[in-house]
This record gives sequence, structure tokens and C-alpha cells, in this order.
Amino acid sequence: METTIKLEMKTKEKLDAFKLSKRESYNEIIERMINECRNLTTDEESLKETISILSDPETLRDIAEALQEYEQGKYVELK
Repeated sequence: METTIKLEMKTKEKLDAFKLSKRESYNEIIERMINECRNLTTDEESLKETISILSDPETLRDIAEALQEYEQGKYVELK
């Protein structure tokens, strides 16, 4: 289903600045912007999770211990 929306001239001009080509429709611009926002949200959530993990002292000790064991050759290769 298609619909019409009313934009202020300033908003239209701002959207025009986002066009990758002269033939790109406003719908395509908006879809691209929505997808980029979703990616930013996903990246932000991932970053928060990483910070949470790395702020746990026990987890950091486990990582340091695992790295030492690896450097000492205490690991099993999986093929």
C-alpha cells in the first residue's frame, strides 16, 4: 500500500542531500536511513554487552589465564 506524506521544504532539501543518485526515491533514502539506524542500535547493544563482560574481574582473570595456557602450549587443536 502506498501513501503520501507532507514534508516541509527544509525537510525535503535535507532528504535531497542524502541522495546517492538523482534517481533515488525518497522511499529508498528513508529505507536506507532506517537500516543504518538499526545497524547502529545493534552495534550499540553489542558494545554494551562487551563492556559488561570486560568489566567483570572474574571474566578478565579467566581470559588472562586462558591466554597464559595458550602461550605455554596447553591447548588441544580441533580439526
